[in-house]
Amino acid sequence: MHTHTHICKVNKKILCLLLGFILTVHVHGRDIKPFNDGWLFKKAENLPQTGNDVWEPVSVPHTWNATDMQIKKNNFYAGEAYYKKTYFPGESLSDKRVFLRFEGVASVAEVYVNGKLAGNHQGAFSAFTVEIGKLLQYGKANEILVKADNAPRPDVIPINHTLFGVYGGIYRPVDLIITEKVNIAVTDYASPGVYISQKNVSSQSADVAVKIKLENKSKEARNIRILTAIYETNGKLKAKQELPAKILPQGRQVFSRNFKLKNPHLWQGLDDPYLYKVVVQVESEGKVIDEVVQPLGIRHFELRAADGMYLNGKKVPMYGVCRHQDWWEYGTALTNEQHDADLAIIKEIGATTIRFAHYQQAERIYAKCDSIGFIVWAEIPFVNRVSTQEAGNAKQQLTELIRQHYNHPSIYVWGLHNEVYTPYDYTVALTTELNDLAQSEDPYRYTASVNGYQKVDQASNLNADIQGINHYFGWYDGEIDDVEKWINGMEKEFPDYKIMFSEYGAEANVDQQEEVVGEFGRYFSQFYPETFATKFHEKHWGSISKHPYLLASYIWNTFDFATPVNTQGGVEARNMKGLVTFDRKMKKDPFYWYKANWSKESVLYLTQRRATKRENEITPVTVYSNRGIPQLFVNGEEIKDFSKGTTDVHYIFNNVKLKTGENILVARISYKGEILEDKISWTYSPDNKKPANASGPGKNTADHGGI
Repeated sequence: MHTHTHICKVNKKILCLLLGFILTVHVHGRDIKPFNDGWLFKKAENLPQTGNDVWEPVSVPHTWNATDMQIKKNNFYAGEAYYKKTYFPGESLSDKRVFLRFEGVASVAEVYVNGKLAGNHQGAFSAFTVEIGKLLQYGKANEILVKADNAPRPDVIPINHTLFGVYGGIYRPVDLIITEKVNIAVTDYASPGVYISQKNVSSQSADVAVKIKLENKSKEARNIRILTAIYETNGKLKAKQELPAKILPQGRQVFSRNFKLKNPHLWQGLDDPYLYKVVVQVESEGKVIDEVVQPLGIRHFELRAADGMYLNGKKVPMYGVCRHQDWWEYGTALTNEQHDADLAIIKEIGATTIRFAHYQQAERIYAKCDSIGFIVWAEIPFVNRVSTQEAGNAKQQLTELIRQHYNHPSIYVWGLHNEVYTPYDYTVALTTELNDLAQSEDPYRYTASVNGYQKVDQASNLNADIQGINHYFGWYDGEIDDVEKWINGMEKEFPDYKIMFSEYGAEANVDQQEEVVGEFGRYFSQFYPETFATKFHEKHWGSISKHPYLLASYIWNTFDFATPVNTQGGVEARNMKGLVTFDRKMKKDPFYWYKANWSKESVLYLTQRRATKRENEITPVTVYSNRGIPQLFVNGEEIKDFSKGTTDVHYIFNNVKLKTGENILVARISYKGEILEDKISWTYSPDNKKPANASGPGKNTADHGGI
């Protein structure tokens, strides 16, 4: 959690601790103000010099690709656009330091103040800070101009729009930050300037180190005191240290404070996501002149090969999903409520861990994961293709990711790259350097590399602590059941590796249905029935759940998302491997499969509820129940012939006979005095059967109007 968006006014003894965003923040010596309203926007390759050009009023977050990247493939604007705003700084600010902090501008940004370049940044997903004080005219109107450009470049990752779209714009919030001339660093890769490390963690004690980066932009040395305190969730002081220091007017200076906390309240993931607050204050002449507040979740992650994840010595399941950040008709310009809604859906399904792929996501997300208790994989967008010109930018974005989110207890691993291979020598060298960089920046967390092969012996993926493997058995090649053979083979061939199933999934178009599906997907067609994806996930989780060799698994993806240069499942610019539709309005059958297997909530669910036009008189009926054996009634008659499927929640009622016309199916179970019930309707007719020579897409379209 970063000071600039998450803290309220404090005094020396009591913290008013809020989890959330507030309109204006004043901390001793530091003001943080939203800078999101009053912008004007113009999409243009070159900024017109005439005074009569038309600008559109917008508020940030904003993207110009909210719809064009989502509707038709290869028909979107990627290039330059401009934002401008008038700012009136008071005379009283002339002796302060003034910064603009951008949480996300896609993907290359230049910031100008009164026509002069203040700073630039390359990378769509990480924050950056620009100091603007020396370019301002105090007591007068100043023009702030931002040039943004999301055209693909070989020197900025990701280098294309192939796997996902890089939506252009100032699509995350902007803050105005005002500090004294002696301050905690604001421009250290846009980090909070405070870094909290921990080791030797147990329920008896924990060693906590706090590193503080300070700057002095006055003309002389200053005598200060650094006050570092750790507070319980309820505001009670846990520990405190004071350090007198002399800050020179030259360079950035680093100070460290070490605490040994007795009987710490541990951060135990979803079971108990307990957070302390670390407050660092800088005091001069008896007055606090700067302050930063950061979260502290005391925990220890340990991955044991062929066993699993141990959090503070307790084994925890790693039920994982991936998340893309874009929404239908919003792109990536999301509100806090939309970020929260995504996490609520992920919590509902019962996931314990999230892979935020393939890029750094909103600060709101990581802070909420801390407080909810998710275990997080964070990564940079070094994906899909290699240009040989991106090395510097990849290192920059990895440094930004780590420094900006170093203090989030939910993060257990830094993802270095995803499916990058050739040219061989260059890629192996760069992935090695990225791992060394991550280990130097943060020796307390794991690193991960990801490949798309079925084995771990690919050279560019052998440098990190963890190897993730992306594969889609039965979708892009082979058959669904190949997943079981693969895991068995991996266990024998690579027994000592830390292996994660970092991506698996299948397209699921809710407007396409088929009663009987085979073992091989429809990747090379445009018929992607939801029912195939359901079978795919039933078999995949059935195998994954039986093999602790896979330390974690991550479903690709929680939500459908835009792929602006591809057509998937008959829908242009869309990837439909999500468990939830792009607009977040419909949870597909596989969503409830995982909820039944993972969640502690009661689940009773009938599948194929959108495959309403039935062509087979005799058919199986599948029910998911995590509360024991369900009853099934078809047109009021109980069906008792069932078999178990791939896990304990999977019930298949066999040889169910339908009548011509409407059929009402009801699943029911009694649990702790309550009756759980699910009900769907199917219509059977021999005329629904597709002719043998008919093509796939014409078969059994669902009664769903689309997204």
